[in-house]
Amino acid sequence: MTDVVALAAELLALQSSTGAEGPAVDFISRWLIARGWNVTSQEVAKGRANVWASHGSGGVTLSTHLDTVPPYIGPRLDKSRLYGRGACDAKGIAAAMLCAAERLADAGEKRVDLLFVVGEEKGSDGARAANHLPTTSRFLVNGEPTESKLASGAKGSQRVVVRTRGRAAHSAYAHLGVSAIEPMLALLPSVTSLPLPTDPVLGETTVNIGTIRGGTEANIVPDLCEAELMFRLVGDVAPLRASLTKWAGDRAELEWGSYIPAQHFHTIAGFEVSPVAYTSDIPLLSRWGTPLLFGPGSIHVAHTTDEFIDVQELRQAVDSYERIVRTLLAS
Repeated sequence: MTDVVALAAELLALQSSTGAEGPAVDFISRWLIARGWNVTSQEVAKGRANVWASHGSGGVTLSTHLDTVPPYIGPRLDKSRLYGRGACDAKGIAAAMLCAAERLADAGEKRVDLLFVVGEEKGSDGARAANHLPTTSRFLVNGEPTESKLASGAKGSQRVVVRTRGRAAHSAYAHLGVSAIEPMLALLPSVTSLPLPTDPVLGETTVNIGTIRGGTEANIVPDLCEAELMFRLVGDVAPLRASLTKWAGDRAELEWGSYIPAQHFHTIAGFEVSPVAYTSDIPLLSRWGTPLLFGPGSIHVAHTTDEFIDVQELRQAVDSYERIVRTLLAS
């Protein structure tokens, strides 16, 4: 039987940031083929592919992503923790799913599929492509670091670009121009005090002012300023958009960006349950069955230079994924 910690370390040793997932895709494909799985490689872009493995008609699919955020950080086992880029987000999770699926298959259970996608960290092009595969799955167990709790739901997201305009002029004669930056500086602080929706499970709508860009030189009155905001949604996006439109009024233009709806997930007895504030590929994998979200590790250390997963929690995740699959198949 495969050791999950050793398998996770092998995956962590492969550099596979978004757009360059090829080494991880090849490794997992070979690993599965060597163990008798039927493997479909779905090309998403040149050198990038999703991996779908099955023994026949899948009742439950275990799925996570193979890409990581940069920069690459190699694996390091330190006492009770496995460190490295992707340790918890999400190569450790992938290793736990592989080991659980192997255990189920060895016990004769053929109704479990595996789906590993690319691109989750930037645009989710892998999940969008995977939703066109001819799946027969009734349940989708998606893997993200939930601290080994079943997520009751996840906040959605709405990106929006706020744009203010002015009139350029030489800074020595600033009165001849109109600054685009000054109205943006006056406008942005008030966005955090807008009345925004709340939800009894998912909590409050939150906002992050992620980027701000304006001007070209210190001696030019700037004629354009842009800020990109991300809202974490807890329900219908319409009230938020109405509130923002009123907030901007004639002071700024709004350009709506990517939108992912808030989600409520299926849960089962015997697991601690808690909502999460981040989004996942689940909304883009609607054809793969009723969704659940579960994974070892904490989102609080994901994407950091000290990303890690607790070795004991990783080992327990193999048992947990097996238990989740068996419970769902029996339902």
